[in-house]
Amino acid sequence: MIGVLAAGMVTAVGLDWASSAAAIRARLDGFAETRFMAPGGWRIGAPVPLPRNWIGQRRMAHLAAGAIADILRQEPTATDAALILCLAEEGRPGRPVQDPVALLRMLSQILGLPERRAHVVAHGRPSGFVGLDRARRMIAAGQADRIILLGLDSYLTGPALAHYERLARLLQAGNADGFIPAEAAAAVLLGRGGALRLTGLGLAREAAFLGNARGEGGEDMPLRGDGMTAAYRAALAEAETDLAHVEYRISDLPGEQHFFRQAALMTLRLERGRTAFQDLWSPAESLGNIGAAAVPMMLGMALAAVCRGYAPGSPVLIEASGDDGACGAAVLHEVRGAARHLSVEDRFAAGAPA
Repeated sequence: MIGVLAAGMVTAVGLDWASSAAAIRARLDGFAETRFMAPGGWRIGAPVPLPRNWIGQRRMAHLAAGAIADILRQEPTATDAALILCLAEEGRPGRPVQDPVALLRMLSQILGLPERRAHVVAHGRPSGFVGLDRARRMIAAGQADRIILLGLDSYLTGPALAHYERLARLLQAGNADGFIPAEAAAAVLLGRGGALRLTGLGLAREAAFLGNARGEGGEDMPLRGDGMTAAYRAALAEAETDLAHVEYRISDLPGEQHFFRQAALMTLRLERGRTAFQDLWSPAESLGNIGAAAVPMMLGMALAAVCRGYAPGSPVLIEASGDDGACGAAVLHEVRGAARHLSVEDRFAAGAPA
């Protein structure tokens, strides 16, 4: 089994894991006016406040470099870790990374590390679950000891905003059923050990995905939550537990009603025998729709909750789904007595050398 050893984040509410996780926990948000126009004024989004106004793929490289550098500050020996790169869906209008090889070249230059290859997973928001499955198979086969799972995405590009505005999917005046476009990078270091252990993983596909449920492709299929239910069942069965014994959940829930209904239907179909409150967290409340960065972001949120002692309990279940119906779920258990990875701020507060 693999565990989560460390996390790194670059978000609209913080430029590292410690500050981002704290801001998300405090329910702060990074929503602000962007340089893009919307009906009635400037488009509201969740841009990352970088020190320079980089654009395009170079901006993405700096976001990614910040997340990896955050991990290396905690685990300096992780420079030799393998890399799995989670990106936007192939063919998505305005996808910010068109050339992963060029991105990796820029990433190595920014970090001052040798250029590396990466396993690329391009399935949008659920990409991290595919990356988790690949990571645990690589570690089990002895192909790598540690792996950095990096998610990187942005909806703050002209073509992306134009595309989703045509589909009436952006949150704006006159449309409450939409998402806030955002950008982020999030990474987790995976390996044997760690404070969180992956015990169950499930992948499935929903036939009544967003386009079909909205009748956009000539179809009008009723949403029953079959895909997410199947993903949950697979993850819970592998973890040898059930939904009633999951202490809290973290979901991508980017902001559109379709995904809230999907989560509600899945809960109605699977939850039996639970009476205690089960909390549901979502990074989108603070960060907007961060696309392929969602799963590493949620893993980092869960790790922060464990390391800082505010997790409601164990296990935690994280979920995400894509516009094309891809669904994923993962169950993670806290490892009691595992070494905690302290940030510079934690060590300073404890009176230890930074």
